Amino acid sequence: MSNYVFKLPDLGEGTVEAEIVNWRVKPGDAVAEDDVIVEVMTEKAAVEVPAPVGGRVVSTTGAPGDMVPVGAELIVIETDAGAGARDSAAAAVSAAATATAPPAAPRALGSNGAAAQHAADVPAAERAGRVATSPAIRRRAHEAGIDLQQVAGSGPNGRIVAKDLDAHVARRAAPPTPLRPAPKAVPSARPATAGATEEIKVIGLRRVIAQRMSEAKRNIPHFAYVEELDITELESLRRHLNHKLPAGATALTYLPFLALGLIRVLRDFPQCNAHYDAERGVIVRYTAVHLGVATQTPEGLKVPVVHNAQDLGLWELGAQMRRVSEAARSNKAKREELTGSTITITSLGKLGGIVSTPIINAPEVAIIGVNRAIERPVVINGAIAVRLTMNLSSSFDHRFVDGYDAAAMIQALKESLEHPATIFIDT
Repeated sequence: MSNYVFKLPDLGEGTVEAEIVNWRVKPGDAVAEDDVIVEVMTEKAAVEVPAPVGGRVVSTTGAPGDMVPVGAELIVIETDAGAGARDSAAAAVSAAATATAPPAAPRALGSNGAAAQHAADVPAAERAGRVATSPAIRRRAHEAGIDLQQVAGSGPNGRIVAKDLDAHVARRAAPPTPLRPAPKAVPSARPATAGATEEIKVIGLRRVIAQRMSEAKRNIPHFAYVEELDITELESLRRHLNHKLPAGATALTYLPFLALGLIRVLRDFPQCNAHYDAERGVIVRYTAVHLGVATQTPEGLKVPVVHNAQDLGLWELGAQMRRVSEAARSNKAKREELTGSTITITSLGKLGGIVSTPIINAPEVAIIGVNRAIERPVVINGAIAVRLTMNLSSSFDHRFVDGYDAAAMIQALKESLEHPATIFIDT
């Protein structure tokens, strides 16, 4: 027997340390090569680190929330003396390959129908050697009690991808068992003491969110601007377009219209579609609009990105905004889909309230917030009419966007949304 000391590998992109988020193993546990042993968080991404060798865990370094430098001892695994072990460089490549934008998620590899059929026709027992798949899929299979040798892989060289495991689970699913009455709740012998507290350590994505929000508020002098919109005509157009949709199709919300109007307006206000590079002291203005869509997820706030949004029409824009938001919520977003936004829009949906003060998504210099739509009595040409209104609550980096320019941009956006036909006219 011998001890294999595995050190935290270089996870790429200049990473010098990583935060321990969750240990999947503990001393005394048996692990197989490529089993996920720990989840770590860098400033760029969440990463599932696989075991470089199989054996028994002797010790681990760091508790959730601790920072571990690259190259520091991470885990010691007792192995058979004759067992081959990959070196740390190979392990680093394997670990980095599992990285996605936080939190980590497996990505299914694409394959055509012919390849999938060929893989299904080859008995799993004929595949020699260790099964090729990702650590995340190994974990899912282990938790479900599935032998991966029995799963047909449709990926390159027979690699098992997510849809292969899903199909195998569906095929072997047993008939549902009859429901049994839930046991009656047993009264607690010791009711909760009034004034009791619970301590929750701030780690992982929540720590990153807190850090970035603090830096944004500390470093960026926010200029807030709120304007009321009459969206009666916009709502009429939205309902008309949704009425023509086939049954089951996803209806348009206000956000694609807002996004399309914003893209048009930014042509005249390029200073708002920009990044501030603090290290170089340079404002970088973008011609393309890489639209960030602030999205609430179970893990916290994420900002998935629709890249080159200026090339999309209304329906495409709505579909892409919906797709990247759903991918962020389900942890399936690719890393490039969570980076690179040049301006962000945010909405609290039905919880939108009257006014909000959105925090700028640095290094951007502007963010546009949508509040709740509500009917109000409005005076029009001396007569009272009921109109559908909504506020836009926006924030700008006052160092680089003057108050006049910020107000002018929102006024231009207001005009576009109040006369929605103009959104579709290129001038």
